Amino acid sequence: MIFLFGISARLAKVSAMHRIASLLLLIATVATAAGEPPIPQAERTQMLAAFSSQIAVLDQVLAAAPRDVALHSRRGDRHLFLGHFAPAVADFERMILLDPAQDAPHWRLGIAYYFAGQFDKSAKQFEKYHAYDGGDRENGIWKFLADCKVLGLKPARAAMLEYRRFDREPFPDLYAMFAGTKSTEAFFAGIRTRKVTDSQQVMFFANYYAGLNEEILGNRARALSLLREAVASPWGRTAEGGPAYMWQAARLHYEQLAALPVSPATVPLH
Repeated sequence: MIFLFGISARLAKVSAMHRIASLLLLIATVATAAGEPPIPQAERTQMLAAFSSQIAVLDQVLAAAPRDVALHSRRGDRHLFLGHFAPAVADFERMILLDPAQDAPHWRLGIAYYFAGQFDKSAKQFEKYHAYDGGDRENGIWKFLADCKVLGLKPARAAMLEYRRFDREPFPDLYAMFAGTKSTEAFFAGIRTRKVTDSQQVMFFANYYAGLNEEILGNRARALSLLREAVASPWGRTAEGGPAYMWQAARLHYEQLAALPVSPATVPLH
């Protein structure tokens, strides 16, 4: 009996050690993904300071020209990049109030609504954009992301927009991944098979949206790792126009997720 008790005690000790080791490994994985910044801190500080300075100038100019749509657009962008989501929404909504033709193509307002936590408005804004441009699956992904927050994963998948035209790489397979017909692993295998992984642009979008997919599925460590890769992308950091905007969105997503407490059991959306 003493011998058996000794074995049981040792087995229980080993099992407990394994559980502790697994937890430490999970924490280490998240720490590795979130600990080292994807861009140098000095570069980030300088970038955000520039946005703040630009807002200060735009505030003065808009005081003299409050109906200038372009100025509201520029200030809204910079508010969003600084994480000032409510002021970004206000500037973008002001644009539409001044010029209603700005409404349907205003995908940036959809993103601002999303980061501001106004997910229902975000989804509706992306629906408007779909009527304006029915071939952009990236728009459909954002509508799906917003729907997930309101409806849950399965209903959001059922409500996904339909696309019939081929889109730019890697969006057709990304869309299938969010729809649940392709795993993250199968998505990356597909772009390797098509030999498009040499494109920094393709890999930026692949890592960014695959990271968001992993977050939806509750895989926080994997999501952080992929989002970090997207933010560290040299192409993304030096892109212009819409791609530059999406790099800022990726940075915001990464920083928000990295700031959350580390939990050994992240619950996926249902």
